[in-house]
Amino acid sequence: MAFEFIEAALQQRRVESLLRARHVIADSSDARFLTTKDGKQYLNFASNDYLGLGSKLELQGGLTGSRSSALVTGYQQCHKDFETLLCKHFGYGSALLFSTGFSANSSVIKALFSQSSGSKSALDSAIFQDKLNHASLIDGALQSDAKHIRFNHNDMGHLRQRLEKSKAINKLIISEGVFSMDGDSAPLQQLMELKQQNNAWLMLDDAHSFGVLGEHGLGSVGLGCKPEILVITFGKAMACQGAAVLASKTVIDFLLQFNRDYIYSTSMSPLMVQAAEQQFLRVLDANEQRQHLFNNIALFKQLCADANIPVMPSDTAIQPVVLGSAENALNAQAKLKEQGIWLTAIRPPTVPHNTARLRITITAAHTHNDIEKLVSALRVSI
Repeated sequence: MAFEFIEAALQQRRVESLLRARHVIADSSDARFLTTKDGKQYLNFASNDYLGLGSKLELQGGLTGSRSSALVTGYQQCHKDFETLLCKHFGYGSALLFSTGFSANSSVIKALFSQSSGSKSALDSAIFQDKLNHASLIDGALQSDAKHIRFNHNDMGHLRQRLEKSKAINKLIISEGVFSMDGDSAPLQQLMELKQQNNAWLMLDDAHSFGVLGEHGLGSVGLGCKPEILVITFGKAMACQGAAVLASKTVIDFLLQFNRDYIYSTSMSPLMVQAAEQQFLRVLDANEQRQHLFNNIALFKQLCADANIPVMPSDTAIQPVVLGSAENALNAQAKLKEQGIWLTAIRPPTVPHNTARLRITITAAHTHNDIEKLVSALRVSI
């Protein structure tokens, strides 16, 4: 029978404790709590609303849809104004808005290294990616015409060897500012030095750094690292939706010609652009929330150390507890839910085999009592 592989693939996922499923959330308006469809309320330690700004978002009406792609009639004054604001604060010549960070990441790489751009430059190009980069970055490289080279996670010696060995003319190093599953930060200064020494460019996905780290929450740029291509997303610390690619005007003009995701997609909703600008300005002024977040992170790490809970080395809001097998992670997740704690078991292929984990995210909205309750629940659940 045709397509029998579908049920077989699903059954294999069930056997391996890797089957993914959605959970209906009835309400998550409070950054600390979420309520499921059955009316149960949980302390939420699985949100990327790191600064707790989601509850402050106020939409005042406007067009829900831009009605067209940006190159037809979908590029409106609100899009231009927000791009200009982003360029002003990050120090770039131009920007493009995308509806999702996944599209922003993957499409930029595909556009830069595609023979359809009218040249053979892709054949003389190489992409150097951290092995723990987000799926959107990996997918973009795999769909490009450039050579795809991986280097060991945050291993600058390995990256140096691969750069020096490559004969490519166009070299692009790609990393995340803060890694979404491990919570550790990229060695920004070393990345900048290596790209300069090897006549390469640097592209950073700053999804989990922007809003939290650096001066005014400007992420890697606020920490003194300005890559040739910067991608920020609005769905984490901004608690909104969408993304932006920032680069020189020349690069953005090139993407306008050859980025198929941007050219052939309806442009970002004006209502979401209005919301994103509102939240961006809040992020810039959220120094008090950032300090509270750092205090919460420090408290969580100290309590875990006291309780001998094996948290991975991370100074960011992402605090993973690796439990090995997918079954172990799912069992711990279930026990935590029984105690009113909502956490997500992250399993392969999202993370490498034998590194299934609880991905804990600390936010500025959490109280010290919340964190103490979490650690007490972890102690008896893992």
